Amino acid sequence: MTDSYRGVFGAIPYAIRHTESWTMRVYGIVGGLAAGAIALVVTLALVVWMGETADVQSGTFLFSRSLYVIAGFAAVAPLLAPLLFVARRHRRNDPVAAGYDRWLAYSGFLFLISLYLGMVISAPADLRDPTESTVVSALYALPPVSGAVPPIAAAAVVFVTHYRLRGSGSADASDASDSSDVSDSSDTS
Repeated sequence: MTDSYRGVFGAIPYAIRHTESWTMRVYGIVGGLAAGAIALVVTLALVVWMGETADVQSGTFLFSRSLYVIAGFAAVAPLLAPLLFVARRHRRNDPVAAGYDRWLAYSGFLFLISLYLGMVISAPADLRDPTESTVVSALYALPPVSGAVPPIAAAAVVFVTHYRLRGSGSADASDASDSSDVSDSSDTS
């Protein structure tokens, strides 16, 4: 019987246990904790927001609450994606390119950094600390709407990394099986 997992919560420890990459193991812990913290903050903020707007009629507030949940999901999904991809690969023994687990961990760390950059860019003016750093000053100078660009770009990197490395491993495996079939048929003739 195969060692399996049950859902998202079981996939995280499964990925950590079955990967050979220490980078993915570290990301499994850091990414899992970060996803849990973000989910907790979004949930608690939504509860507070619903409490503050409970007496308001539906309409715009109901729609904005829904967008808030979608934004929270958009922040958590790319954090968990590398772990889910690695868990699935190990459960199914899918052939992938060398370094698949490690590169997915790197892309997950990149997404985590991009969330921080997005928060710095979109921070309200009254919450910005005066700084002498030219990098932070340049980030503050960007329009707050552009704070969505780093996380969206990094999320795309996570999924592109998965699809690029996943495809190259299966092609290598099919080439190897094709060449072994040719050599087997030539030996029997």
